[in-house]
Amino acid sequence: MSEIVIKSKNSKVSLAYNFQSFFNLMKPRVMSLVLFTCMVGMLIAPTHISFLNSAIALLAVAIGSGAAGVLNMWYESDLDALMSRTCLRPIPTGKVKREQALVFGIILSVISVSMLYYFINLISSILLASTIGFYFFVYTIWLKRKTSQNIVIGGAAGALPPVIGWTISTGTIAIEPIILFLIIFFWTPSHFWALSLYKSGDYKKAKIPMLPIISGIEKTKLNILIYAVIMIPIVAAPYFFNFGSMFYLLTASVMTFYYVYLCYGLFKTKNIKKSNILARKIFIYSIFYLFFLFVLILFDNIIRII
Repeated sequence: MSEIVIKSKNSKVSLAYNFQSFFNLMKPRVMSLVLFTCMVGMLIAPTHISFLNSAIALLAVAIGSGAAGVLNMWYESDLDALMSRTCLRPIPTGKVKREQALVFGIILSVISVSMLYYFINLISSILLASTIGFYFFVYTIWLKRKTSQNIVIGGAAGALPPVIGWTISTGTIAIEPIILFLIIFFWTPSHFWALSLYKSGDYKKAKIPMLPIISGIEKTKLNILIYAVIMIPIVAAPYFFNFGSMFYLLTASVMTFYYVYLCYGLFKTKNIKKSNILARKIFIYSIFYLFFLFVLILFDNIIRII
């Protein structure tokens, strides 16, 4: 009897372990940001759908984001095994087989797009399918191993969730979600190039043509600064298109100028060790920066409704 109980406990532990491994394939941290920006796009829209349909829609987007992550990890498992940042992912460590990941990613893609089409509307499902397809076929397969501009062009996939959120509520596209798209699109290069600076050894080992490897560290720093400066008018746009208050404008501007300040400091720093420390600081700050920009936009629009 005790042997049966032990086997039963072991099987439960194994099942939980496998579930965690497959869940990690879905890039949960990326998924959470996708889900949040999508929710902001959905909630600031002038029309709203029922709570049940909203929950179903967000679940579908989460599954779709996870599907893109799974397919990305399936295709890049050879590169992931070479990089310290990714070598502990489920496929390189043998926790999930490549064939299992591919099937899992395809099933998740079909489920997510079908859910949005059946429960919400056609345009939302088309946008989600386009996001998954663009991230996998255009960014992962075509751009990432071929051009140093992979992050710039590929950033379109990560910028689409707030547009999807808006279409979930309205069934249409307007200027507001386009501005949210632009905020994420122009934020992406400085965010990832900062990462590529202090992880350049990893990318070089994996032969991924990131900007520091192809064009050098100084040009990368200049490009990080340029994209940070571009954020100034883009971040101000919600105020001038009447879906951001003066409080949003002032707070977002302060956050953006500090971001530019950090990037300028990186540009002027010549010491490699200090440069890497600052690049890591920019990478971490950029995550909170984007998150709080969207929090401010959401807060503004909730206050208006109240």
